[in-house]
Amino acid sequence: MNRLRVRRMIAKEVRQLFRDPKTKRIIFAAPIIQLLAFGYAVNTDVRNVATIVVDHDRSVESRELLDAFTASDYFRIVERSDRSAAIGEALDHGRAVIGLEIRAGYAADLKARRAPAVQLLADGTNSNTATVAQGYAGEIVQAYGSRMAASVGIRPAGIDLRTRAWFNPSLESRVYNVPAVIGVIVLMMCLMLTALGIVREREVGTLEQLLVSPLSPGELILGKTIPVAGIAMLQITLVTTVALLWFGIPITGSVPTLLVAAVFFILAGLSVGLYISTISATQQEAFLSMYMFILPAIILSGFLYPVHTMPDFFRYLTWGNPLRHFLDVVRAVFLKSAGFTDVWLSIAILFAMAVAGLSFATRRFRETL
Repeated sequence: MNRLRVRRMIAKEVRQLFRDPKTKRIIFAAPIIQLLAFGYAVNTDVRNVATIVVDHDRSVESRELLDAFTASDYFRIVERSDRSAAIGEALDHGRAVIGLEIRAGYAADLKARRAPAVQLLADGTNSNTATVAQGYAGEIVQAYGSRMAASVGIRPAGIDLRTRAWFNPSLESRVYNVPAVIGVIVLMMCLMLTALGIVREREVGTLEQLLVSPLSPGELILGKTIPVAGIAMLQITLVTTVALLWFGIPITGSVPTLLVAAVFFILAGLSVGLYISTISATQQEAFLSMYMFILPAIILSGFLYPVHTMPDFFRYLTWGNPLRHFLDVVRAVFLKSAGFTDVWLSIAILFAMAVAGLSFATRRFRETL
């Protein structure tokens, strides 16, 4: 292998990538835009849930209960009515997600030390929002009931449960999602720049010119993949900086561990892109093949849905997904102060995938030359 030829091939690829203004925007602007979009748009936090209230009691006590709901950041009263049917109408037409009905005699039941009746109806179309909102409502009612019982000298029954969330005390979905976006962006760029770049050269005929040059197939592959790997590392640095400075999500774990995992993940992504270039005759075919891989990879990575909630069959499939293992490392390093010993298994799997994937893709690439 001639190092001089490889360096010149790398220099040629870098000039070609940065010569096109569109490519430069894709490399530098697109990751930041994607990070901001995912960070703000992909939000599973339950805040300011539209709520309709039907208060049949209209007492001081019922108003105090409603004040407890509005004092939280979870519920926002958008409509009030004196008809029970109004709740169903509001849920049907999408004006509200939660309906709260306080029955007549609520204050009298409290004064008589009886359990008052309060009904909560939720729009189950979005099961996550409905489930979380019901849980918040239950906590608010329980806390209010305990205060009322204490005010009249009654010791609240039951267990005093006090919870605290580790690693993400505020339970913001952004803290969970933003680090994972790093893996998604890098995977997309590795596939796009590798697969589309090689197929484009095959379409315009420049790949054949490279094949008749003194370059060996191995030197050609190195010249094509090393610049993409460098750009991917640059994007990881760029996106991580934005996550730190813009979203305020610090890296609490080992940065070298994250970098080692990133190198193996990038190599695994390059192997997939290289393989796609061998089975695609046109850029359209490469683009479709790329997204046929990316969409299942994202779904089976734990990016949006935890892996442990998946059926057994799909949970086993995730072990063959490099994105799943990289996200495990990223989230552990960002949120759990993890070091190499904490995530060594995921890194070892990424290393094995990189070696096996590059070996197979390189052999396949040589066969198609």
